[in-house]
Parts: sequence; structure tokens; C-alpha cells
Amino acid sequence: MNDATIEAQLQAIQRKLDDISEEMAVARRQRQEMQELKDDLTIIARDMFNTAVEELEDIAPFVRTGDFLHLLKKILRNTNNITGAISKLESTLDFIEDARPVGKELFNDALEKLDEFDRKGYFRFLEESLKIFDNVVTHFSVDDVRLLADNIVTILETVKNLTQPEMLEALNNGLNIYQNLNPRDVPEYTMLKALRELHTPEMRRGIGFIISFLKNVTEAQTKAA
Repeated sequence: MNDATIEAQLQAIQRKLDDISEEMAVARRQRQEMQELKDDLTIIARDMFNTAVEELEDIAPFVRTGDFLHLLKKILRNTNNITGAISKLESTLDFIEDARPVGKELFNDALEKLDEFDRKGYFRFLEESLKIFDNVVTHFSVDDVRLLADNIVTILETVKNLTQPEMLEALNNGLNIYQNLNPRDVPEYTMLKALRELHTPEMRRGIGFIISFLKNVTEAQTKAA
């Protein structure tokens, strides 16, 4: 065996020794870390135990040892109910998660609609309408409202009759005639001219209408009495 072979073997042995030394160093560090972790966990466990003891001392007068056993038995007896409740909770959470995009879309649509109402002036109109109600409340008493409630049917019937097409047309014609009349341009009538006008067909129909109207009103009042 020559010197070169011996040198190569020594180098191989040295490398193995270095590897062994490195592994031993790693193992030593791991043991040291585990020991440090063990010490830390021991301290934490001791603190938790002491804290638990202190907390239990506060509730000791109100709790007996058998209460914990009773609670444990009750939990075990209701395991199926608890599992079902958890399943329902999970289903509810899944539904909420699935419905979140739809809810977000509905919320955005609602915001857009509210913005549209605001641009069209709905909210300003509602604000001004509230002033109308304020004026009504301050102007009318409770007795007035009670009388309104007692006569609401008659009022609605009157409004219904007034909104009939023929009534609206008659009212509109009367208003148009009144608007077209200028009090300053109304001609003056002497008694003779007025008597002459009474004989015209228009005046005779007008007088007949007034007499028929007053007659029907009187008959209706007589029947109501």
C-alpha cells in the first residue's frame, strides 16, 4: 500500500468524521431546542393551570363537581341535536355565502333606483308633502277628524259623482265660460231689455234648468228628512 492510497483513505475517514460531527451538532441543537420548547411549554402549562385554579376558585361556591358530570352527560345525550344544529348552521352559512352576490346585486339596484328617485325629485316632493300634513294636523282638531271619519262615505260619494265624465265636462264648460267673461265688458241691461231676453230660447232653457234643479234639491231634502 503506497502513500497515495493511505492519504486517500485518511481523507475519506476525515470526511466521514466531519459528517458524523456535523450530524452530532445538529442532533445536539435539536435536543437543545426541544429542551427549550419543553421548558417554555412547562411554564405556559403551569401558568394556565394556576390561572384555571384561580378562576375555578371564583366559581367554586356556585358549582359542584357533579354539575360538570351532569353537563357532560347532557351534551353526550344531545350529540345528535348538536350535530344537527351545527349542520343547519353550516347550511345557513353556505346559503348566505351563495346569496351574497344576489344580495349585492339587489343592493346596487336599490341604490340606483333611489338615485333615480332623487334625480326625479321624489324625495323633495315627499318632503314638501309632509309640510301639507303638518299644516292639516295643526289646522284641524281631533273633533274635525272624527267628523271627517263619520262623513267620509258621503264625501267619497260626492267626489265619485264629481269625477263622472259628464260632471267634469259641465264643470269645465262653466269654468271656461267664467274665464272668458270680463266683468268690465259685461253689457248693461235695462228692465225692458232684460224682460225681452227672458223670452229667448236660451234664457227659457236656463230658467227651466234652475227651477228643475231647485225642485229636485228640495225633494231630496224632503226625502232625507
